[in-house]
This record gives sequence, structure tokens and C-alpha cells, in this order.
Amino acid sequence: MPKITFNKKTIGTDQATYIIAEIGINHQGDVQLAKELIQAAKDSGADAVKLQKRSIHRILTQEGLDMPYDNRNSFGATYGEHKRALELSEDDYHTLFYFAHNLDVDFCASGWDEESIDFLNTLGVPFFKMASADLTNFPLLEHTAQKSKPMILSTGMADFSTVKKAVKHVETFNSQIAVLQCTSTYPAQFDEINLNVLQTYQKSFPNAVIGYSGHELGIAIPPVAVALGAKIIERHFTLDRTMKGGDHAASLEPQGFQKMVRDIRHIEQAMGKPEKEMQASEKPVFKKLAKSIVSLKAIPKGAKITRNMLTTKGPGSGLSPTKMNDILGMTATDEIPADTVIYEKDLQ
Repeated sequence: MPKITFNKKTIGTDQATYIIAEIGINHQGDVQLAKELIQAAKDSGADAVKLQKRSIHRILTQEGLDMPYDNRNSFGATYGEHKRALELSEDDYHTLFYFAHNLDVDFCASGWDEESIDFLNTLGVPFFKMASADLTNFPLLEHTAQKSKPMILSTGMADFSTVKKAVKHVETFNSQIAVLQCTSTYPAQFDEINLNVLQTYQKSFPNAVIGYSGHELGIAIPPVAVALGAKIIERHFTLDRTMKGGDHAASLEPQGFQKMVRDIRHIEQAMGKPEKEMQASEKPVFKKLAKSIVSLKAIPKGAKITRNMLTTKGPGSGLSPTKMNDILGMTATDEIPADTVIYEKDLQ
């Protein structure tokens, strides 16, 4: 089974699921709000927090920057003004990196351009998360892969052929890869989530860790993804789903995130092992509820056992009914009263 390592934490195979709180731009460009989100994510059980880092002038043309952007979630009159309002400074990133470090939670950000990737690499992030929007951006994937740090690829807005090409390209430069099933709508509809793709990824990318990045409502899907083999879970995170901004409504608040983490940890325990065994805790229940071979009538000492002498009743402490035919013709070693559980010592 594939494994990758973040900050000396092994991800994959029999390890605990690595859970990322995707803060994204839900900090609204406010470093204090970002700190509150990081603290709340840590308190909710997240292993890592992730933001989104962009050099706005590198990802949009002037036409894109000047595009009018007037809606209830806008932070500026144009799309460029909106995006700039939601960016944190490099000093802010340094502050948040060490803030997270002191909380013992991993800190990362999706780098949307080469300049941002270079900055994040210098900052010391433990891995690079590539947004679904950049799955076809081979120059950026190649630039990032050559940093020799683990890479997580989200695969929203793509068909399998596109995913396969991206993984193959990254593997040319970097063997530490995770691939996340993702549907890039906010919120994602349940009939478009396609969790069975996780199994397709496991078969198709045997050297990659497989995970799930979700944008759906509620907390039901990530635990199921874990049951299907996801070893990384990413969910958007906010303090208040009613806040201004396009991602808040498809995010989990702390209480919901905490419940999701709880359910994932329960699922990990419940998956267990493939061998079917009676549990030690079941043995007293078995004794109370299961059946034994019981004398239907009094059986004299030395009598040959016949079927009409026997029945089955609880408790299950005596000879198993599976041995009913095996004991026919055996001899009673002593008198067996009617309605009595029969044990191995009673027969020869």
C-alpha cells in the first residue's frame, strides 16, 4: 500500500486518516479571523489547516481583473478588487504558519501560481495542495513537483483521462502523490459525488495515496469515503456558514467538523480486520443466547444415544447442536436427567 509523509506523519495504509480543514479564503483577508479559524479547526480535530495563496497579477489577465463583480458575496467592484481583498500578505502567512506550528497543526495553502508555490516552499509547508482548477496546468504541476515535497491533487472538473494524464506527468518528477476525488460545485449534489471513483483511483494509481475533498452539505459522506479507502479527507471550514463569501455555505462549522472527525475515527475502528472471529465480549452473550444439545427425557447410564432423546435449548454452554449427528450411537457415562444440558464428559 502507498504511503507519503508530512512532517514525519505517515499517511496511508493502516495509518489514521489525515483530516484537512480547508479554510481557503473564508478568513476574508483578515489575519485575526484566520487565527480564530486555525484555533477552531485544531479544537475540532483537524490534522492540518489549508488556505489558498494567489499572486493575483499572475493568475488573471487585465481583462479578468477588470471584470465587474457585483453580487452579495463580492468584496470589490471588479473581480480583481474582490480577489485582492481576500488575499493575505506574506507577513500574515509567516504569522499564521508559526501560529499553527505552536498549536501542533500542519499549515499549508494551495498555490495557484509559480510565485505562490515558491513562497510556500520557502515558508516550509509540509506538502503542496494543487487545486482542481490547475489539474491541466502542466507547467505549474511540473514546477511544483520539482520541489520534491509531497503533492495532493484534487480532481474536480475532470474526467478520468485528464486525471490519468496529470498523475502520469507529476510522477515523472515526484513519486509522493495523493489523488483526491472531488466534485467542484458548491454545494456538491449527492448524485454527483461518485464515491466509487475512489476504488477506480486505487486500482489505477497503485503508488498514490487516495483521498476525498468534499463540498457537499452535511457530514455523512467523508466517513463513507474513509470506509471505501480514503486516507486523506479535506472539507471546507468556517466559523459561520451565513458569513459573506462564496465558500461559507458549503463549509462545515466547528461543531459539524468535530462530529465528522468523530465519525471518521469511529469508522476507522469499525473497519477492523478481514478475518471473522467471535469477539471476547460476545462470549457471555453467546452463552446466554445460543443453544446446546439438551436431554429431551431422562437418559439412563450406559444407554445408547438416539435422536429422540435429544433437543436443543439454551444456555449455549454445552455441546453445540452442530455435533448432533456426531453423538448419535455414543454411550451415556452416567445418568442424564431430563431437560439437562449435555457436555462432552457425559458421553463416550
